[in-house]
Amino acid sequence: MIKFKHIYFSYEDKEILKDINFEIKEKERVVLLGINGSGKSTILKIINGLIFPQKGEYFYKDIRIDKKALKNKEFNKIFRKEVAFLFQNPDSMIFNPTVYDEIAFSLRQFDFEDIDDRVKDIADKFGLYKYLNDSPFHLSGGEKQKLCLASLLVFEPKVLLLDEPTANLDPSGVGWLIDFLYDLDITTIITTHNLSLALELGNRGLVLSKNHNIIYDGDLEEFIKDERKLIEAGLVHIHKHRHKHLEHKHYHIHDWD
Repeated sequence: MIKFKHIYFSYEDKEILKDINFEIKEKERVVLLGINGSGKSTILKIINGLIFPQKGEYFYKDIRIDKKALKNKEFNKIFRKEVAFLFQNPDSMIFNPTVYDEIAFSLRQFDFEDIDDRVKDIADKFGLYKYLNDSPFHLSGGEKQKLCLASLLVFEPKVLLLDEPTANLDPSGVGWLIDFLYDLDITTIITTHNLSLALELGNRGLVLSKNHNIIYDGDLEEFIKDERKLIEAGLVHIHKHRHKHLEHKHYHIHDWD
């Protein structure tokens, strides 16, 4: 469904991605792991057609995605409907006057006819029904995150890209999101550096190193057992511990957002 072939990406002469190769099948649940700045968000942006690599090729359903492909209005509309991207900061996605209009916006763009029913149904599922006539800018951070997710899922995409989706959620919100994503029957690609959540978000891990290349592609449970790979990815840290008069050091995984 998704294929990266020798993808390179640089920004202002700073290398962000280095010879990235992978394939993702339909309905896989993939977690992109790596430290901040390793290139996780850049991969999502390329998959969503927001930016394009300087070298290499990206294929979606065997169609090469580049500027030329997305200039075709008919194909662009299909692609935008099938591939949805939830940004890390929900404030960057909200721009409509009411919660209702925010959810309905994409339905109008994609020419749905049952807009009112769809908006009310998904608002109810996300606990947003009582806010439909309110300004989205007055919602809490977690409610905004739910609104943005509802605004994407309402048009039933085939692929859902989520960039650090737990960053704005409290513990109860994280639990709700994990349960919700678990029941989704679509392809999900989720970035995080939180190893304690990774196993809850997917079963396959794509791990980026500090050098912006992929150092692991496979079962997440096996990766988390591999201390050498964890160190190479920068996903463990070491610091001193003091117990009365004793002091020692050992590695800890990154288990925070």
